[in-house]
Amino acid sequence: MLTDGLECCGLLRCFYQLVHDGQLDFEEFVHYLQDHEKDLKLVFKSLDRKIAGQVNANVIVNSLRDLGVHISLQQAERVLQSMDKNGTMTVDWIEWKKSPTLQPAENIPEIILYWKHSTIFDVGENMMVPDEFTSEEHMTGMLWRHLVAGGGAGAVSRTCTAPLDRLKVLMQVHGSHGNNMCIMSGLTQMIKEGGMRSLWRGNGINVIKIAPESALKFMAYEQIKRLMGSSQETLGITERFVAGSLAGVIAQSTIYPMEVLKTRLALRKTSQYKGISDCAKQILKGEGMTAFYKGYVPNMLGIIPYAGIDLAVYETLKNTWLQRYGTDDAYPGVFVLLACGTVSSTCGQLASYPLALVRTRMQAQAAVEGASQVSMTGLFKQIMKTEGPTGLYRGLTPNFLKVIPAVSISYVVYEHIKTTLGVQSR
Repeated sequence: MLTDGLECCGLLRCFYQLVHDGQLDFEEFVHYLQDHEKDLKLVFKSLDRKIAGQVNANVIVNSLRDLGVHISLQQAERVLQSMDKNGTMTVDWIEWKKSPTLQPAENIPEIILYWKHSTIFDVGENMMVPDEFTSEEHMTGMLWRHLVAGGGAGAVSRTCTAPLDRLKVLMQVHGSHGNNMCIMSGLTQMIKEGGMRSLWRGNGINVIKIAPESALKFMAYEQIKRLMGSSQETLGITERFVAGSLAGVIAQSTIYPMEVLKTRLALRKTSQYKGISDCAKQILKGEGMTAFYKGYVPNMLGIIPYAGIDLAVYETLKNTWLQRYGTDDAYPGVFVLLACGTVSSTCGQLASYPLALVRTRMQAQAAVEGASQVSMTGLFKQIMKTEGPTGLYRGLTPNFLKVIPAVSISYVVYEHIKTTLGVQSR
């Protein structure tokens, strides 16, 4: 009996944490519990404290209120209506047990983990809030397999979309009213200057930086969670945003010189640099150590709108889908996952794009002939004065064109590598 009581407490505590974090609502909880009769019996007994043999809406509301979870009477009544066979608005054990089971999940955390976001999707800008991992994944080492799969997917995705990424950088730096570079003219110019291989300039360093950046961000995120005093397996949206943004700042601060090298290599002329190390040596010799941190401030400021909007939009889309279709199936199809990831990433990029453009121009100042050394605010004023508001969004078209293929490729490769590493997919 003691064991049953402990199981029940653990089950309800798990439910409390998930509802508190905004990841599941009460209706989803009831639906997912229908997988095992034993669990159903334990929950029914815990709700039926007066041993009346039946549960009503007030009992559910009061029981959950004791756990700190507040739901409305109407929400509880909607759940009861789906199980109540005789219209009494009370449910006895027989009705509770025989409530229709559609697609029960084996455990609630499995549903949440199916919605992983930043580990799966790579759109070239690693500013997303890190994904949550369960204690079981920590202990078994599965989380590192997820991260390796995500890194491999990012490498393939970035390589496949590298021409569009380099075109974006060229349009950000060289695009103006006097040089209205479009997609076709930009690609033609790159091929004419350096051949087909020139389309992938800067991709090498862009792929290399995935591993240290992802690892640093994940470790920083876990440490920040501990410093915040959170004992929960998963954080709430606000806490995730704060922890994720700080982790992003730490990771970006460490690998930022690689961001500068990527921009310089993407803008280089044929034979200008022999490779990554030669580029680094020339910058250090000609401009000093500070050159590796040009554009640092707008880059850090860009993390906040990107991470915040990306997380908020993704969570909103996820919760909307669960509320509408979660009672039929808690697991979305590939299309739903790709659509949510694409829309949220696009919104995040759109919000932070002006800061990203200013960052790129500051990184490239010394490499552009005749360009003066201007501060972040000075660049903003200069762009607004000479090009208008649209000048802050130069290069946005190729940036958006690469989102859908980047997300699709990274998802397919992620699933393939995950399977190869022995991580089971549902």
